[in-house]
Amino acid sequence: MRYLINLTYDGSKYFGYQVQNNNITVEGQIEKVLSKILNTNINTIASSRTDRGVHAYNQYCHFDYDKKIDLKKLKHSINSLIDDSIYIKNIKKVNSDFHARYSVSRKEYIYKINMKEYNPIEKDYVLQYCKKIDKDLLDKFISKLNGEHNFKSFTSDKDAKNYIRNISIDYKISNKILYLKISSSGFLRYMIRNIVGLLLDINDNKKNINDIDKIIDSQSRCKLGLCAPACGLYLNKIEYWHKY
Repeated sequence: MRYLINLTYDGSKYFGYQVQNNNITVEGQIEKVLSKILNTNINTIASSRTDRGVHAYNQYCHFDYDKKIDLKKLKHSINSLIDDSIYIKNIKKVNSDFHARYSVSRKEYIYKINMKEYNPIEKDYVLQYCKKIDKDLLDKFISKLNGEHNFKSFTSDKDAKNYIRNISIDYKISNKILYLKISSSGFLRYMIRNIVGLLLDINDNKKNINDIDKIIDSQSRCKLGLCAPACGLYLNKIEYWHKY
């Protein structure tokens, strides 16, 4: 039987999502606690492998177990034993052909940028840029990147089979915090952080808005500049095409 876990976590406390030798990760903590509770070795498959420092409001992972589980009790048991920077929101039984990663139809991330005075309390959760980004620039930037493009220039992944992505970017500003919302059926490694980095470079006059087309056409990461820090990035929403 297959079970799907919906969880949230503070990524600043971990060396990323995926299991690593000798480092504490989100996946490692989940598998350790599940294995202890169910008294067998449990491996999980996640919807997205977030990098070190990246947070999640809604991450999903599935695992297989050949016995029926009291899901309410399991949720309580995991949350009682796991690090307090991880919280299990829900667990449900799903069809055996459902896959937490391959059944994804769309992912949505949010990147938070502080445009006011430096806030040390939020430094692990909101990028402390402390400069204004004009709405006119945001609108022009988004119009250049929205839609389908080859994003090879926006990733360090040299082994991807396909660099074409269709993305949608939107934003809101509240209390001088910029919330960039970026969604797509899938993302390349560091792609979102490189998009944000380009926005900051343009705002700092290190590049200009007309460079965007040249950077995309170059298909070279060397043409890009800053990769924005992980602290402002959140996995916000996962949508599935496959019925549970």
